[in-house]
Amino acid sequence: MPSFHEVFAQAAGTGGTLPFDRFCELALYHPKVGYYRRDRVRVGRGPGTDFHTSTSSDPVFGTLVAAACANLVGTEAAREHAFVEIGAEPFDSAQGGRGAGVLDGIAHAFREVRTIRVGEPLQIEGSCVVFSNELFDAQPFLRLLFRDGAWRELGVRLADGALAVVEMPRPGLAAGELIERLPADPGEGYSLDISLAASRLAAQIAAQPWHGLFVAFDYGRSWRELTEDSPAGTARAYRAHRQHNDLLADPGEQDLTCHVCWDEIIAAVARRGLRDATIESQEAFFIRHARDAVEALVTGAPRGPDPRRLQLQQLIHPTLMGQKFQVLTARRRV
Repeated sequence: MPSFHEVFAQAAGTGGTLPFDRFCELALYHPKVGYYRRDRVRVGRGPGTDFHTSTSSDPVFGTLVAAACANLVGTEAAREHAFVEIGAEPFDSAQGGRGAGVLDGIAHAFREVRTIRVGEPLQIEGSCVVFSNELFDAQPFLRLLFRDGAWRELGVRLADGALAVVEMPRPGLAAGELIERLPADPGEGYSLDISLAASRLAAQIAAQPWHGLFVAFDYGRSWRELTEDSPAGTARAYRAHRQHNDLLADPGEQDLTCHVCWDEIIAAVARRGLRDATIESQEAFFIRHARDAVEALVTGAPRGPDPRRLQLQQLIHPTLMGQKFQVLTARRRV
């Protein structure tokens, strides 16, 4: 196995510097040293994991997802739909080296269930519910900094065996086009972290020959919130359930993420024909679209402490995951 520094040096060439999104791409998805390509457990609350998501509340999360999606497409129509999960998490040693899908072991109304994992072809066709959970926040992202009256693109440089964040000599093409849309003077030191890769991935998903329902769980903000109300940026790293800001520490061994820009995701899928896009909090989504399943979990639980009730509380309580996560839904009709 090559070291990350060896992989970085080969990608950077004689210049020794890469844009930040390219550094993220290597650190997260390089076939040999990328964080999401390593055969290890990342998600959960057990030893050796780095973070937990809504899927850590299985089987309650899967039960609510199945109920909400079937309700949105219609119970009868659900039988004609395939449930297609697109996941960033490819490995789970407890599952024999394969990631467990959100509906694994969950009763559902769909024709079939399949999961598209990292490195597998993105092929979706026919009547589908296309689902993702924290997929878009796991994509490489650009970092921009406003300094001395101008937006500057940040990169990563390898020198003397160490990685360091540097300003690029000039913004790349993608960063330059983005800068043209940004506030002219957001304030000295304003930082922006935004994933163009997430928008491209959303467009690729929407461009597939399928029709039905698109459902994406993630955490994000609007364009205005990111460009006007988030001066410190949203990029962060996770390792061993600790959040920190040293994005260059142990590349390939920690998760790197930033908030999704929902406006950009919606625009990307709209250009590929998806309509009726809405954003709801996770709490509102489940209460509105999986009410019967929520009530069954509450009323059907035994007296006293119940793990399913606690998982439900984690998912919908506004101070826990209920407001932290949002759900995008959009449709392509026949």
